[in-house]
Amino acid sequence: MRGIHKREEDNEASLYPESIVKLAQNPPYYFRMDDFTNSACMSGACGDSMEFYLYVEDDIIKKVSFYTDGCISTRACGSVAAQFVLGKSIEDALNISPKMILDKLSGLPGHFNHCAVLAVTTFLRAVADHLLCR
Repeated sequence: MRGIHKREEDNEASLYPESIVKLAQNPPYYFRMDDFTNSACMSGACGDSMEFYLYVEDDIIKKVSFYTDGCISTRACGSVAAQFVLGKSIEDALNISPKMILDKLSGLPGHFNHCAVLAVTTFLRAVADHLLCR
């Protein structure tokens, strides 16, 4: 996880509903994939970075993962983005939006909305990598 002290992470957790904290503490799809077909890495305005990895076969996202050095919000947004796109066609996955993530993570403090933008933008850049490499 991010290089902050446990006490700082605990203080940060008090800003969130328990469901978001639990998702961020054990985020599904949170790893660097070794056998990816496409990937992307971006940095957000807040300084967090996010990586998205896709394994695409026959234009279907068969595997997805993400990695971030970011905060609770960034980890939760990356998890939800990965959940939304797994198993979808590239065309269907292009419908993902920050609003979809924020709706799923109801209770995310508004000043962290940019984390959803970072997750979607990084994912879309990985899709662009797929489309350019066909």
